[in-house]
Amino acid sequence: MSDLQIRFAQPEDAETIHRLVVDLAVYEKLNHEVVSTPEDLRRALAGPKPMVEVFLAEISGKPVGFALFFQTFSTFVGRPGIYLEDLFVLPDYRRRGIAMALFQELFRIARERDCGRVEWSVLDWNEPAIKFYTEKLGAKILKEWMRCRMEVTPGT
Repeated sequence: MSDLQIRFAQPEDAETIHRLVVDLAVYEKLNHEVVSTPEDLRRALAGPKPMVEVFLAEISGKPVGFALFFQTFSTFVGRPGIYLEDLFVLPDYRRRGIAMALFQELFRIARERDCGRVEWSVLDWNEPAIKFYTEKLGAKILKEWMRCRMEVTPGT
Protein backbone atom coordinates (compact mmCIF):
# COMPACT_ATOMS: atom_id res chain seq x y z
CA MET A 1 0.00 0.00 0.00
CA SER A 2 1.95 2.98 -1.30
CA ASP A 3 0.18 5.73 0.65
CA LEU A 4 0.47 3.92 4.02
CA GLN A 5 2.74 5.61 6.55
CA ILE A 6 3.68 4.12 9.91
CA ARG A 7 5.20 6.52 12.41
CA PHE A 8 5.91 6.80 16.09
CA ALA A 9 3.15 8.74 17.83
CA GLN A 10 3.95 11.82 19.87
CA PRO A 11 2.18 13.14 22.97
CA GLU A 12 0.19 15.52 20.76
CA ASP A 13 -1.35 12.45 19.05
CA ALA A 14 -3.06 11.42 22.30
CA GLU A 15 -6.59 12.40 21.21
CA THR A 16 -6.25 10.46 17.95
CA ILE A 17 -4.95 7.40 19.79
CA HIS A 18 -7.75 7.64 22.33
CA ARG A 19 -10.37 7.72 19.56
CA LEU A 20 -8.83 4.56 18.10
CA VAL A 21 -8.79 2.92 21.56
CA VAL A 22 -12.51 3.65 21.90
CA ASP A 23 -13.11 2.19 18.42
CA LEU A 24 -11.19 -0.94 19.48
CA ALA A 25 -13.26 -1.21 22.66
CA VAL A 26 -16.49 -0.93 20.68
CA TYR A 27 -15.28 -3.70 18.33
CA GLU A 28 -14.44 -5.92 21.31
CA LYS A 29 -17.75 -5.03 23.04
CA LEU A 30 -15.73 -3.63 25.96
CA ASN A 31 -16.41 0.10 25.57
CA HIS A 32 -17.90 0.12 29.08
CA GLU A 33 -14.37 -0.62 30.38
CA VAL A 34 -12.67 2.42 28.81
CA VAL A 35 -11.91 4.89 31.58
CA SER A 36 -8.70 6.30 30.09
CA THR A 37 -8.59 9.83 28.74
CA PRO A 38 -6.49 11.50 26.07
CA GLU A 39 -4.59 13.15 28.92
CA ASP A 40 -3.70 9.73 30.37
CA LEU A 41 -2.24 8.73 27.01
CA ARG A 42 -0.48 12.06 26.63
CA ARG A 43 1.27 11.54 29.98
CA ALA A 44 2.17 7.94 29.11
CA LEU A 45 3.80 9.07 25.83
CA ALA A 46 5.64 12.05 27.32
CA GLY A 47 9.06 12.48 28.84
CA PRO A 48 12.51 11.08 28.23
CA LYS A 49 11.39 7.53 29.10
CA PRO A 50 7.75 7.17 28.02
CA MET A 51 5.73 4.38 29.66
CA VAL A 52 4.40 3.28 26.27
CA GLU A 53 5.17 3.69 22.61
CA VAL A 54 2.66 3.82 19.79
CA PHE A 55 2.88 3.30 16.07
CA LEU A 56 0.22 5.18 14.15
CA ALA A 57 -0.80 3.86 10.73
CA GLU A 58 -1.99 6.62 8.41
CA ILE A 59 -3.28 6.64 4.86
CA SER A 60 -2.95 10.02 3.17
CA GLY A 61 -2.54 11.54 6.64
CA LYS A 62 -5.71 9.91 8.05
CA PRO A 63 -5.16 7.71 11.14
CA VAL A 64 -6.50 4.21 10.38
CA GLY A 65 -4.79 2.04 12.98
CA PHE A 66 -2.34 1.83 15.84
CA ALA A 67 -0.11 -0.48 17.85
CA LEU A 68 0.57 0.39 21.49
CA PHE A 69 3.46 -1.44 23.16
CA PHE A 70 5.99 -1.31 25.99
CA GLN A 71 9.19 -3.02 27.06
CA THR A 72 9.23 -6.12 29.25
CA PHE A 73 12.01 -8.40 30.43
CA SER A 74 12.25 -12.19 30.35
CA THR A 75 14.24 -13.79 33.14
CA PHE A 76 14.26 -17.06 31.17
CA VAL A 77 15.63 -15.47 28.00
CA GLY A 78 17.75 -12.90 29.85
CA ARG A 79 16.82 -10.15 27.42
CA PRO A 80 14.19 -7.46 27.03
CA GLY A 81 10.98 -8.09 25.18
CA ILE A 82 8.08 -6.13 23.82
CA TYR A 83 4.51 -6.52 24.98
CA LEU A 84 1.93 -5.44 22.43
CA GLU A 85 -0.99 -4.15 24.47
CA ASP A 86 -3.26 -3.28 21.55
CA LEU A 87 -3.19 -3.38 17.77
CA PHE A 88 -6.24 -2.17 15.89
CA VAL A 89 -7.13 -1.25 12.33
CA LEU A 90 -10.42 0.49 11.53
CA PRO A 91 -12.85 -2.01 9.94
CA ASP A 92 -13.06 -0.12 6.62
CA TYR A 93 -9.28 -0.43 6.22
CA ARG A 94 -8.80 -4.11 7.03
CA ARG A 95 -7.41 -6.65 4.57
CA ARG A 96 -5.10 -4.03 3.05
CA GLY A 97 -1.90 -5.14 4.81
CA ILE A 98 -2.02 -2.48 7.54
CA ALA A 99 -1.93 -4.90 10.48
CA MET A 100 0.93 -6.78 8.83
CA ALA A 101 2.81 -3.51 8.30
CA LEU A 102 2.32 -2.60 11.99
CA PHE A 103 3.61 -6.02 13.06
CA GLN A 104 6.59 -5.80 10.70
CA GLU A 105 7.52 -2.45 12.20
CA LEU A 106 7.13 -3.88 15.71
CA PHE A 107 9.33 -6.87 14.84
CA ARG A 108 11.92 -4.54 13.28
CA ILE A 109 12.09 -2.51 16.49
CA ALA A 110 12.33 -5.72 18.56
CA ARG A 111 15.32 -6.91 16.50
CA GLU A 112 16.92 -3.46 16.65
CA ARG A 113 16.59 -3.46 20.46
CA ASP A 114 17.87 -7.05 20.79
CA CYS A 115 14.59 -8.29 22.23
CA GLY A 116 14.05 -11.98 22.78
CA ARG A 117 10.27 -11.93 22.45
CA VAL A 118 7.24 -10.03 21.24
CA GLU A 119 4.11 -11.11 23.09
CA TRP A 120 0.44 -10.15 23.11
CA SER A 121 -2.96 -11.50 24.08
CA VAL A 122 -5.99 -12.25 21.95
CA LEU A 123 -9.61 -12.72 22.96
CA ASP A 124 -10.65 -16.36 22.58
CA TRP A 125 -13.66 -15.45 20.40
CA ASN A 126 -11.65 -13.37 17.92
CA GLU A 127 -11.18 -16.06 15.28
CA PRO A 128 -10.08 -13.67 12.48
CA ALA A 129 -7.26 -12.35 14.69
CA ILE A 130 -6.24 -15.83 15.87
CA LYS A 131 -6.12 -17.04 12.27
CA PHE A 132 -4.04 -14.01 11.21
CA TYR A 133 -1.60 -14.45 14.11
CA THR A 134 -1.08 -18.17 13.62
CA GLU A 135 -1.28 -18.48 9.83
CA LYS A 136 0.17 -15.18 8.60
CA LEU A 137 2.63 -14.39 11.40
CA GLY A 138 3.43 -17.92 12.55
CA ALA A 139 2.71 -17.01 16.20
CA LYS A 140 2.10 -19.69 18.80
CA ILE A 141 -0.98 -19.58 21.02
CA LEU A 142 0.26 -20.43 24.52
CA LYS A 143 -2.71 -22.36 25.90
CA GLU A 144 -0.84 -23.47 29.01
CA TRP A 145 -0.54 -19.87 30.26
CA MET A 146 -3.49 -18.08 31.79
CA ARG A 147 -3.52 -14.34 32.14
CA CYS A 148 -4.01 -12.94 35.64
CA ARG A 149 -5.26 -9.50 36.57
CA MET A 150 -5.57 -7.57 39.78
CA GLU A 151 -7.33 -4.22 39.66
CA VAL A 152 -5.43 -1.57 41.61
CA THR A 153 -7.18 1.59 42.71
CA PRO A 154 -5.59 4.64 44.31
CA GLY A 155 -5.48 4.47 48.08
CA THR A 156 -5.81 0.68 48.37
